[in-house]
Amino acid sequence: MLRIVEDIRTIRRNDPAARGVLEILLCYPGLHALAMHRIAHRLWRWNVPLLPRLVSHVGRFLTGIEIHPGATIGRRVFIDHGMGVVIGETAEVGDDCLIYQGVTLGGTSLSHGKRHPTLEPHVVVGSGAKVLGNIRLGHHSRVGSGSVVIKSAPPHSTIVGVPGHVLEELREEEERPGHELEHHRIPDPTARAIVALREQVEGLARELAEVRQRPVVAALPPGMTAREIEAAFRAIRESAVPPPARTELVEGAGI
Repeated sequence: MLRIVEDIRTIRRNDPAARGVLEILLCYPGLHALAMHRIAHRLWRWNVPLLPRLVSHVGRFLTGIEIHPGATIGRRVFIDHGMGVVIGETAEVGDDCLIYQGVTLGGTSLSHGKRHPTLEPHVVVGSGAKVLGNIRLGHHSRVGSGSVVIKSAPPHSTIVGVPGHVLEELREEEERPGHELEHHRIPDPTARAIVALREQVEGLARELAEVRQRPVVAALPPGMTAREIEAAFRAIRESAVPPPARTELVEGAGI
């Protein structure tokens, strides 16, 4: 019973759409999937044949969330929306993790040993992300939506891209409440590289123009105007640097 109360509090803390306890109990598939997984996992540890997989299969049918009964799930884990989430047999999910729809914690080996990822406490995995293999994501890390993570990452990492790249997280960002949910503010490392290259090329073009004593001439791709190119690079620059955070106070709800 205590675990259910913890789960309800976790959902109310992380989902502003949660209107009440009854709605959470009846309409949140992540809550149902975790409750069924606890039954299946206990049967699995007791070495009961077939029944754990059957309970897991029924949970998958009812919720769209597939959790192998051998997976280890910590306390206060929230699977938001949940459709298409797959958690493999040897996966380990730490306390207070947040997992969105379409996430896969998958294996990359045919061995019978540890072949699925380990998420340390307070890890956030964005929608559609794939975390593959026997790797470990350090505590308080977050994975951007659609990323494919195939290497371990230290604590407090921000991982984006295909394959996933670890970005440096500013300490003031980590300490700001709710920052782990702001996936729109995760910077794009590819866009950063493109912006840096353009600035370097523009600087070289100005230096060359000074040496030749001629005006700077920008090369234009066929079919594009200077205004269109500038608009494209402006969009890339905006994605490279996340927008400033907005401080918003929301009155919390508890049970």
